[in-house]
Amino acid sequence: MRVSALGFGGAEIGFTPGITQGQVTALITAALDAGLNVVDTAAAYQTSEALLGVALQGRRSEVFIFTKCGATEGFTRYDWSTEGILSHIGESLRRLRTDYVDLVQLHSCDAATLRQGDAILGLQRAREKGWTRYIGYSGDGEAARLAVTMGVFDTLQTSISIADQEALELTLPLARERQMGVIAKRPIANAAWRTGRKPKDPYHHVYWERLQKLDYPFLAWEVDAAVGYALRFTLSQPGVHTAIVGTTQPGRWESNARQLLAGPLSEAEIAAIRERWHAVADASWVGQV
Repeated sequence: MRVSALGFGGAEIGFTPGITQGQVTALITAALDAGLNVVDTAAAYQTSEALLGVALQGRRSEVFIFTKCGATEGFTRYDWSTEGILSHIGESLRRLRTDYVDLVQLHSCDAATLRQGDAILGLQRAREKGWTRYIGYSGDGEAARLAVTMGVFDTLQTSISIADQEALELTLPLARERQMGVIAKRPIANAAWRTGRKPKDPYHHVYWERLQKLDYPFLAWEVDAAVGYALRFTLSQPGVHTAIVGTTQPGRWESNARQLLAGPLSEAEIAAIRERWHAVADASWVGQV
């Protein structure tokens, strides 16, 4: 797969109350028209797969569809059995209105589940059935490192951002050595700083608190420029192939794409961000699952 640097993250649309099919179709149409060719979603993201299934009708050949299994119903139910994984993937194909997806990922299962093996067998059987072209692991920390070293996954999706840098040493070098595809999730740290106030959603609090301590100078820039700089940091990391960003805002993809025209950050710019991280981060600043 030759993936676009920017991908569409389907979590936000799935968890946004009241979002309409028309809004999602408009978002996807704008993203594809801007050159994006990756859409990442999950069985656990509430209505995301169903909304995207409709939005992608007629454009399936233009996009790589990634989804995740194991967790469902807004992360309230889990099934890591072989049969459960196959059931989840079958339901995902129905919701996405497609005969196959390009990538299915285990959705942040722990190391014990990986070692037990039934979930991996489910992915392998789905690939044998032609339901997916590739299989991967989505997660962070030591479980992600184990997934990389097992030699069974084609891809790793993990948190990489200005506020989440554990993977840059823990897993990214290993994944690159093994020639795995790497998908950066939360690549702009949910833009948790953008309003200047602590976000209402607790999901964003960890990054908000980290960024208050990191206090990068560029966070004081105009929001689009700061977001672009943060995104360029993530995409400048060796081995990162695509960064998935969720949004419900029309025009966000064009704005992000324009920011990326400036190219990768310089070695000095990357070093400054990394030095600040090492000066401030403590052992609790692990990758956010």
